[in-house]
Amino acid sequence: MTAMSILRVKMIRFSAIPKLMASAALVIFVTAPGFAQAPKLIGEFNDWSAYKFNGKKGAVCYIVSQPKDTSPKNVKRDPIHFLVTNRPAEEVNGEVNTIIGYPFKKGSTAKLTIDGSGFTLFTSGDGAWADTSANDRRIVSAMKAGSRMVVEGVSWRGTKTVDRYSLSGVTAALDKIAGSCK
Repeated sequence: MTAMSILRVKMIRFSAIPKLMASAALVIFVTAPGFAQAPKLIGEFNDWSAYKFNGKKGAVCYIVSQPKDTSPKNVKRDPIHFLVTNRPAEEVNGEVNTIIGYPFKKGSTAKLTIDGSGFTLFTSGDGAWADTSANDRRIVSAMKAGSRMVVEGVSWRGTKTVDRYSLSGVTAALDKIAGSCK
């Protein structure tokens, strides 16, 4: 396990490793300090999956999806994901996060668009988050009402990327983690 993998798990704003990296997640969550178990799939809802695990401070639940389309096509990137996380013991509900598959350009922001509504995410390493819990709530609300979501970012090399997600199943997945993570 690399230091970067451990750092990703310990970032101030939680970022989890989803199902397509299940073996890596098992290593990270079992060996990282403070984690008691690997994430367990608790439901699949069209284009979104729901997971739960018990962390040091209690239950953690998240939903995750991968983009349906990315551009440009010829750019080498690690796996790309969008997550929404609940950590009830820390009073965190609906924290949005993307793992973009490359380090963002320092000082840059990511643009999130949901059916025409725009949001700005702050970036750190290969992740991006809303700056406040109020903005998390606005984004989650837009996700529930929307059908398409787009994340735009700029890599440390200056490459602009666009990731397009389906929101099909997001409401059911969010309902699942709300009921599973109390």
